[in-house]
Amino acid sequence: MADYRRLRVALLGAGAVGSQVADLLLRHGDELADRAGAALELAGIAVRDLDAPRDVDLPRELFTTDAESLVLGADIVIELIGGIEPARTTILQAIGAGADVVTANKALLATHGPELFEAADRVGASVHYEAAAAGAIPIIRPLRDSLAGDRIVRIMGIVNGTTNYILDRMETEGADFADVLADAQRLGYAEADPTADIEGYDAAQKAAILASLAFHTAVPLDAVHREGITSVTASMIEEARAAGLVIKLLAVCERVVVEGTESISVRVYPALVPQSHPLASVHGANNAVFVEAEAAGSLMFYGAGAGGVQTASAVLGDVVSAARRHIAGGVGVGESTRANLPVVPIGFVTTRYQITLEVADAPGVLATVAGILSDGDVSVATIVQTVEGEEEPTARLIIGTHRAADRALSAAVDTLAASAVVERVVSVLRVEGE
Repeated sequence: MADYRRLRVALLGAGAVGSQVADLLLRHGDELADRAGAALELAGIAVRDLDAPRDVDLPRELFTTDAESLVLGADIVIELIGGIEPARTTILQAIGAGADVVTANKALLATHGPELFEAADRVGASVHYEAAAAGAIPIIRPLRDSLAGDRIVRIMGIVNGTTNYILDRMETEGADFADVLADAQRLGYAEADPTADIEGYDAAQKAAILASLAFHTAVPLDAVHREGITSVTASMIEEARAAGLVIKLLAVCERVVVEGTESISVRVYPALVPQSHPLASVHGANNAVFVEAEAAGSLMFYGAGAGGVQTASAVLGDVVSAARRHIAGGVGVGESTRANLPVVPIGFVTTRYQITLEVADAPGVLATVAGILSDGDVSVATIVQTVEGEEEPTARLIIGTHRAADRALSAAVDTLAASAVVERVVSVLRVEGE
């Protein structure tokens, strides 16, 4: 190996991803040095429990419980412990000591990203986070660098592998949500407590990160509209298929104009996607991010959204970038949030909808339902009716609308639910990707 300058790398955490990062650093150090222009010395691995089982057999002498001392002597700090604290405090210590930081911590970035970026700017360091938004898929660097000269209009992403696995199996096998979730937990795709995934919290954190980067605007997590997939049923999947649609949990980030002001909308919810759209063909636990830019047009990034060795690939890509900056000198690449666009509530978003109702099978019902929607500024595009039973027959109406404001649609659905002719509002799903 050439005589390279040596950079000390501190690793925080040795879980599924951290252990793989350490293993790859140790096994492929010479190759990484050639790419980085610097020898990368794994100075140590900070963990809470020195004796905890690891996915990879690593030299015991590398482990320490003293994270603070480790990061203060490092050139590059890799944070893979997750959560808010002590990750936030330790990263700020590392930045204060002049180290570049590589993290996959989406929760921390979504809640404290601006604080970390500002701290890095003050000392000329960098915070790298390619692995925080879509696992192994390279999306952060393309948004920040490759498309820096373009104007991003919209991002739609399947950014949570657990929910995509569940919905895909419900689609392809006709299985029920609860059964597939149990399988996902047995296979390790879902945690024992799957709330972060199935209720959309994980996807919302990633949406906040992507929107902040794409639109040069700090997007607080509480500004992201979030819905999960627990209400999705096998019958909803079947109805979507009959209409040429697929249900996916989407993170949608887009520019919108509200009352003459350019704004952005950031939202996560189960949505209907046309079967012809590239996102409809994303199967299993894979992720995909679909980017629409004014000049570049439509771009699709697809691949593994999780997994220890897959995510380690993205982490090490960031490590190489950080090492190159150390060798070349100069300040780190800061995050641009100067656009400072307002983030609008979901009520201002305009999309198409599919509304499924159970109604009395009686004369005049269709006219009443259509009238309620019309009065609420929601225009009906299609209606499909099926009769559920013979005694006290109930009809199921599947109504496709033209584009309407979400607040108008919500008010109309509330009126429908209170109507004497409607027995139950079965579902309301938005249509994206047309």
